Amino acid sequence: MVHGQVDQPGYRERRGCRTVRALPLHSDRLGLTGRADVVEFWPAGTGEEVRPVDYKRGRASRWQNDHVQLCAQALCLEEMLGTSVSQGGIYHAGSRRRTAVAFDDKLRSGTEAAVAQLRSLLESGEIPAPVYHPRCHGCSFEPECLPAQRDDSPGFASYMRRLFAPPEEP
Repeated sequence: MVHGQVDQPGYRERRGCRTVRALPLHSDRLGLTGRADVVEFWPAGTGEEVRPVDYKRGRASRWQNDHVQLCAQALCLEEMLGTSVSQGGIYHAGSRRRTAVAFDDKLRSGTEAAVAQLRSLLESGEIPAPVYHPRCHGCSFEPECLPAQRDDSPGFASYMRRLFAPPEEP
């Protein structure tokens, strides 16, 4: 239900802000594609200030994964639009609050490092064993990953390979 409205492509203008929902994103440099829940275009000087906003169902997390995801969206927007994106927001439906996220150098470099690490994992063909961590609780992949029930059996490894295998092209 949280994503019900933002998953429907569209836009609106209100109080000088143009809001675009379900905006497709890509970055050739990073090899990323995705979709932003919401991108706001605020008037600023002679142009616009671009701010991605991601919607999450729960409350704000103490982990940085949501910030990294939002920063990846900002990096895509910068490449696509040829502009600088300095901040965005995460709307937490559980608390009905928006958290401002500044895309500083540390977050940008951490995001690019995470993308490089993911690319390396994909290229290696190896699937790392799941490691249980408190942040696993509430993750949308926890029911598939089952980090608390890790098993080194060949069947489990085969299941993980199938789960994360790239889709076959027609």
